[in-house]
Amino acid sequence: MKALAAESASEIPPPEEWPEPPTRTEAGDVLTDVIIATFQLDGRLMDVARRLARAGGITATEWRVLGGVLDEPRSVAETARLMGITRQGIQRVADQLVERGFAEYRPNPAHRRAKLLACTEAGHWAIRQIALVQRPWADRIGAQIGAAELRAVLTTIRRLLSTLDADEATLAILAERERGTT
Repeated sequence: MKALAAESASEIPPPEEWPEPPTRTEAGDVLTDVIIATFQLDGRLMDVARRLARAGGITATEWRVLGGVLDEPRSVAETARLMGITRQGIQRVADQLVERGFAEYRPNPAHRRAKLLACTEAGHWAIRQIALVQRPWADRIGAQIGAAELRAVLTTIRRLLSTLDADEATLAILAERERGTT
């Protein structure tokens, strides 16, 4: 059964007519708790990133985008995929970085219109300034958790990301099949 979201507040049925959500499994309950904790962690890490990024004279979002092109120039679309951000979001920040001199656009031999975003010397300097405060912070926090426990968390996060990617691919295939049969 497909549940359709109400298009306006006037279309919402009275609460006594609302369908009951299915019962969740123990794993579903724990995953929901993980999601909530991840939202909290994201908020805290973004607060720290904003503070640390100030050492380089850039924003946390600019730091994130520069991080995607530190090792090599990439197109905006490639950077978006790498960083898990929308292409439009990366484009806006990339334009800001270029305007401020922390990055530059270069010709892309593989695609005439999709230029490559590259970190400039000023961008590398900003990242170096951030590293001077980020590394001691990471060492301090990491020591409190321990490398082994953090490796286990990282393994779980990567497995969850891979499971989500596979589920999205499955849903896309099912949706395509549904479109083809209707």
